[in-house]
Amino acid sequence: QRPTSQNDEFVVIVGSSGVGKTTLANRFEKFVTDTGGIFISGKFDQLKQSVPFPAISCAFNEYCNFLVSDVGSRESVEIATTLRESFGPDACYLAKLIPNLSMIFGDFDDCDDVNDCVNAEKRLQYLLCRFVEIISSFSPHPIVLFLDDLQWADKASINLLSQLLVESRFSRFLIVGACRDDEMGHDHPIWHMVSTVRNLGMKAMIVKTSLLDK
Repeated sequence: QRPTSQNDEFVVIVGSSGVGKTTLANRFEKFVTDTGGIFISGKFDQLKQSVPFPAISCAFNEYCNFLVSDVGSRESVEIATTLRESFGPDACYLAKLIPNLSMIFGDFDDCDDVNDCVNAEKRLQYLLCRFVEIISSFSPHPIVLFLDDLQWADKASINLLSQLLVESRFSRFLIVGACRDDEMGHDHPIWHMVSTVRNLGMKAMIVKTSLLDK
């Protein structure tokens, strides 16, 4: 219920493989959708850690599907219009990461190639933050972004999550992750992100599945 009245928040479900993280996440998804919220999800892959934003791309593709399925509502029309006006020619770069945006924007002209990988990643990070700002600001429903297997998150995704949380300007938007903490060292970037968020006075909750039955 918290995303309806507070700014963004980060929740991490931790536990070893097979202890019930996925079951807990599935129950949470049912609660979110039964109460009118939007639940989108993505899963990181150990073999795709060199690919930027894989799980986030999957989740936002889901959101585009939801927006198209709800096309008749005033809110969906407003969100789609604002996305078009906000991104303009830059939309083609975001559509490379979120292909289902073409269902909202239509076909895109070819983007100019960005040979500098660092600048390309920074451009995408900015566009993704703007995307989240728009959909969370105009949506009448709380949005939950669930990311599984955070222990395998790529560097670009961790940087994006950090920026989303640190900027803390998104209402009705909750980020939930799940990870196998027994496969992560104390110096894992996710723990550094949690520490940074907490040091800035924002909320980062750790849910240990091993303690749920106690």
